Amino acid sequence: MKKILRSFLEIKSLNKLRAVNKPIKNLSVEQIESKDFQLNKFLYKQIGKKYFWIDRLSWDDKEWIEYASNKNLYAYVLKIDSELAGFFELIFHPDKRETEIAYFGIFEEYFGKKFGGYLLSEAIKIGFQNNPKRVWVHTCSLDHQYALKNYISRGMSVFKSEVFTN
Repeated sequence: MKKILRSFLEIKSLNKLRAVNKPIKNLSVEQIESKDFQLNKFLYKQIGKKYFWIDRLSWDDKEWIEYASNKNLYAYVLKIDSELAGFFELIFHPDKRETEIAYFGIFEEYFGKKFGGYLLSEAIKIGFQNNPKRVWVHTCSLDHQYALKNYISRGMSVFKSEVFTN
């Protein structure tokens, strides 16, 4: 059995964001307008496969459609020209007045180019659009080795940690 550290991070004000500027001109962040569950599913599987994202692998299309149709889910893609480079999903929880960064990642061929820092900066900015009390995320030691560092570097702070085994 392997011990895994899960960290929960938050940022309570957009003023605390240490943003990364757009590293190249032809980079864009675009909302997935059509609630296209196939795109959500593809990005989840392709970006998450290396990091053991497994909770949705058993979902059938009906479950994916239900998830992607949630009126409080906002999904975005990172593009270089028209090529997909990454994505994030935000879930706004109106009852708690908070935004969760549910999933976040970039394709491996774009590592080391400041795309992750830029995309996270944009996710946090967009996450504050509904005027929440906080934007939060959780990551674990199975994620990219610099995931936790990226969250902290953008101004997020750990509010809870736990260790579990798989």
